[in-house]
Amino acid sequence: MGLPWVRLDTNFAQNPKILYLIEDKKYRAIVAYISGLGYAGAQGTDGFLPKACLPVIHATRTDAKHLVEVGLWVESIGGWEINSWDEHQQSNEETQLRKKRAREAAMARWHGD
Repeated sequence: MGLPWVRLDTNFAQNPKILYLIEDKKYRAIVAYISGLGYAGAQGTDGFLPKACLPVIHATRTDAKHLVEVGLWVESIGGWEINSWDEHQQSNEETQLRKKRAREAAMARWHGD
């Protein structure tokens, strides 16, 4: 299992890429982008979105095309990569390591060495 949360920049609404989508009334693509962040975080995909996840994130191929056009997603074999995921989100490996350390600390705290 992946992240229980993802980071969303507080300036998200002012991002020029989002503003382009708003200007063109492509609101579904914005919802798909945010839902895609959640999907990738929850599934531990490190920003990869398989084509099969589109219905789950309330998106269509047209929405994906719009996200690629503005540079929020990058086409990849079998789906898309969320652009700059690794710059803004914790990797799945980091998440799993953090969870492991937390479990070990809890065990030590409650059960001794």
